[in-house]
Amino acid sequence: MLKAIIALSLAAVPGAAVGDARPHLPAPTGEQPVGQTTLHLVNSSRPDPWNPEADKRELLVSLWYPARKATGKAAPYLTPAESALILKDLPVEQKEILASTRTYAKVRAPITKGRHPLVVMSPGFSWPRATLTSLAEDFASRGYLVAAIEHTYESVATTFPDGRTTTCLACVKGQDQAKVAAVRVADVRFTLNQLTKGRWGKAIDPSRIAMVGYSAGGNSTAHALQADKRLKAGVNLDGTFKPYAPALKQPFLLVGNPTSHEPTGKDESWPQSWANLAGWKRWLTFAGSNHASFGDYGVLQPQLGLPGAELDGVRGVELTRKYVGAFLDLHLLGRKTSVLDQPDDPEVRRWP
Repeated sequence: MLKAIIALSLAAVPGAAVGDARPHLPAPTGEQPVGQTTLHLVNSSRPDPWNPEADKRELLVSLWYPARKATGKAAPYLTPAESALILKDLPVEQKEILASTRTYAKVRAPITKGRHPLVVMSPGFSWPRATLTSLAEDFASRGYLVAAIEHTYESVATTFPDGRTTTCLACVKGQDQAKVAAVRVADVRFTLNQLTKGRWGKAIDPSRIAMVGYSAGGNSTAHALQADKRLKAGVNLDGTFKPYAPALKQPFLLVGNPTSHEPTGKDESWPQSWANLAGWKRWLTFAGSNHASFGDYGVLQPQLGLPGAELDGVRGVELTRKYVGAFLDLHLLGRKTSVLDQPDDPEVRRWP
């Protein structure tokens, strides 16, 4: 029965192969093929903030980038262990099914020459970095180098190269969200330090770096922009500010669901934070969306027979790609667009 549900759902996903019952993400829309690799970064000078037994902070970072040619095997989405832990308490029969999710990036495909604008990405609290794949692959297909950070012990499951799978030690009731943001800011700054030197430093334009965060990652984006001026622009995808956004001069985009993130919505942190955003700023909501609508979970939930938002999951990703992509193009590449001033999709509303 589950396979039948998945197969029917896949028929509505662009690029899904007929008869392919694997979970499936929307295909990238850019002109370039996409490469992908994973970095294991170790900060030996920083004890892990969540695990008192670890005297160093270890991070996994996925890199997506424009490739010269689409060679190599498809990049894995999750490990079976990660999938099983994510779906552990959900009514899905095949707990490892997310490990088979089809992606479009090719492992270690050769990167195109030259320096590329960099987009750092931070996922939602307890969410693995893989849930940003639909956005990351699309941005990479349009010429960006994208680095999604796995915030170890904040993700429900993280499998390291040696086979260890860590869990979410930070997922305790009443977690200090200020600490979460501070940990993520430190993770971002360390990752930037590592990326901007060595091999990858030669592929990055250090004057064109932005950050995009989802949920807790969106809150952390604002704090990271305040702490590190290498970040030239930021995006918060449906994240509550804790308590409010700090004063920022860099361009900032808010994208959220209408129940929480219209000016009179449930989350008062957005209207309270609006005045602190002193630079270029825009505030958008997508009609019919919910918290999962801006990334992979909104696409995958219906394919697994789980409830979704009123807004179709593929459409939610399509809109997120379009408006976040327009923001990145404007502030990193200088490409002007009217859609951020006058959205041309019926689901999208600009505030205030």
